[in-house]
Amino acid sequence: MKILVSAGPTREKIDPVRFLSNASSGKMGYAIAAEAARRNHEVVLISGPVALPTPEKVRRIDVGSAAEMFAAVAAEFPSCDCLIMAAAVADYRVAMPSAEKLKKLPGELVLKLERTTDILFEMGKRKKAGQTLVGFAAESADLLHYAQEKLARKNLDWIAANLLSDGFGTDDNRIVLISRDGSQVKLGPAPKAEIARQMLDAIL
Repeated sequence: MKILVSAGPTREKIDPVRFLSNASSGKMGYAIAAEAARRNHEVVLISGPVALPTPEKVRRIDVGSAAEMFAAVAAEFPSCDCLIMAAAVADYRVAMPSAEKLKKLPGELVLKLERTTDILFEMGKRKKAGQTLVGFAAESADLLHYAQEKLARKNLDWIAANLLSDGFGTDDNRIVLISRDGSQVKLGPAPKAEIARQMLDAIL
C-alpha cells in the first residue's frame, strides 16, 4: 500500500523573520511513518519544520506553510491508499505578511488573520472508493464530542482523539481511535512508536 502521512507544525509568516506556529514536535507522525515503512509499505511523509531525522525507507517532502502542505498532500493523495493527517496545520494565516522586517513602534500591533484551507475536509471531498482517510483531534476539553463531529463533517474513516495534555510535544501518547461506525479503541498511555503500531494494526 501507499501510505501518506503528514507530521509537525506549519509556519505562517508575519514578516521575513517572524511567524505564527504551534508546539507540535512531529513525533507522532514520524512514528507512524516509521512503523508503516517497517511493514514494507510505500511511505510518503509530508513534514512541517521539525528537528527529527527521516525514518528509513521513507520519502520525505518538507513544507513550511499550511498552503504548502495542502499543495503537497493534494499532489500525493490521488495515488495513495491511506492518508494519515497527523500534522498540526494552522487554522489561520496572516492576511498580509510584511515583505520587510516589522519595526518596534509605539502602541499596539494588530494582525489580521484569514482562514487557511482545511486539508482534511478537502481530501474528504476527493476521497475515492478504497481510500482510507485518518484524522487527528487534539482538544483541551469535550474530546469525544469534537472528535466525532470532525469525523462526520470531514468524511473520515478514523479519527485519533487525544487531549493536548496527553501527547502534544511529548514522547508518549494516549489516544482514543474512533471509527466511522462509532466503535472506539483506547490506545496507551505508551511511547508513540507503540501507539503507531497499534494504530496501524487497527486502521490497516
